[in-house]
Amino acid sequence: MQRGVTNAINLALVTELSRLLSRTAQDRQVRSLVLTGSNFKFFSIGFDLPALYDLPAPEFKAFYQAFNRLCIDLYSWPKPTVAALPGHAIAGGCILALCCDHRLVAAGRKLMGLNEIKLGLPVPYPADRILREIVGIRHAATMMEGGEFYQGKEALTLGLVDQVLPAEELEPAAIEQARAIGSLSPRAFAIIKRNRVGPVVDRISAVLGEKEEVFMECWHSPEARSRLAEALKNF
Repeated sequence: MQRGVTNAINLALVTELSRLLSRTAQDRQVRSLVLTGSNFKFFSIGFDLPALYDLPAPEFKAFYQAFNRLCIDLYSWPKPTVAALPGHAIAGGCILALCCDHRLVAAGRKLMGLNEIKLGLPVPYPADRILREIVGIRHAATMMEGGEFYQGKEALTLGLVDQVLPAEELEPAAIEQARAIGSLSPRAFAIIKRNRVGPVVDRISAVLGEKEEVFMECWHSPEARSRLAEALKNF
């Protein structure tokens, strides 16, 4: 991802990533995927609040639905995916990382977490369900209800990431891991992954429309408007 220093998530980025996943899902030349950021400050700061805050409700709905669809597509992409986190992975950025099969983070003060509650928002439902699968119900509840950020060793202990590596080793290690898994049987991997993620995707899909409406009600609520406006000052 390469959108300035923060790699903030807007509709254009969501659309580009979605097209990439769709184009490569059945491409036999593509055996795996590494998702990373373009700098060592941010993997992604999350939603592009300056671009999204004043959007009319129908346009924000289109963005939010596209983001959730991207998350489901990334989570269920039939090939190995590795997130290499050179910098902070905040809110929507953390969500994209959670949708990958494996997560590696650079050592140092690199923060990762879901701070939506501090903005008056729930964690998007697909991310809520995926997080529970990765770290368990108790850790997921602590993370989502507290909205705190975690550094490498804390994230490793929680199960948010698989490895903490020196910054210069991060991308090569992620590529090597993706290649190693991708060199095995693609068909067998796809079946194993579908068995793992399929039930989660089914649970998400069954109520996604309802959950999206609840999120959007929160997004447009006076509390969230006020908290988001404050966040914009430091974006």
